[in-house]
Amino acid sequence: MSARIRGRILGIDYGRSRIGVAVSDPLGITARGLETVRWNGRDQAAAVRRISELAREQQICAVVIGLPRRTDGKAGESAEAARAFADSLTESLGLEPVFWDERYTTVMAQRTLLEVGYRKNKRDVIDQVAAEIILQEYLDKQRTADQ
Repeated sequence: MSARIRGRILGIDYGRSRIGVAVSDPLGITARGLETVRWNGRDQAAAVRRISELAREQQICAVVIGLPRRTDGKAGESAEAARAFADSLTESLGLEPVFWDERYTTVMAQRTLLEVGYRKNKRDVIDQVAAEIILQEYLDKQRTADQ
C-alpha cells in the first residue's frame, strides 16, 4: 500500500444521475457527506465542474472514487463509466484518483439511515451516505496500514 495521504480527501459515489460526495476531516480520520450532485447522465462536464468547485473549496489533496463491481467482483459497464468520469475529474483537478470497491455501499447506506430512524427514501441522502462509507472504508484501511 502506498504512503498515507495527509489532508482532506474527497469521496465519490458515482452514479448515472446522481453523484454522492463526501469529505474527510483534515487529519483523514472521519468522513462526512458533503453534497449530492445531480446530473442528467449526458452533461458530464457540468458534474465535473461542480465537484471540482467542491474540491477547491475544501482544499482537497486526494480523491477516492467508488468503483462499481458486479457481485462476482468483475468490472462491468458501470465501472467503465466511473473510470471515464474519473479521467475527466483528473483533467480538471490534476489529482490521480484512488479507486475503491463500492459493492453494497448503497445497501449499507440505506440500512444505516433506517437504523438512525431516517424513514424517508431520499436518494440524495443515500448517495451522500454511500460516498461517506466509501471514503470511511478507505480512511480506515489507510489507518490500519500505518500501524
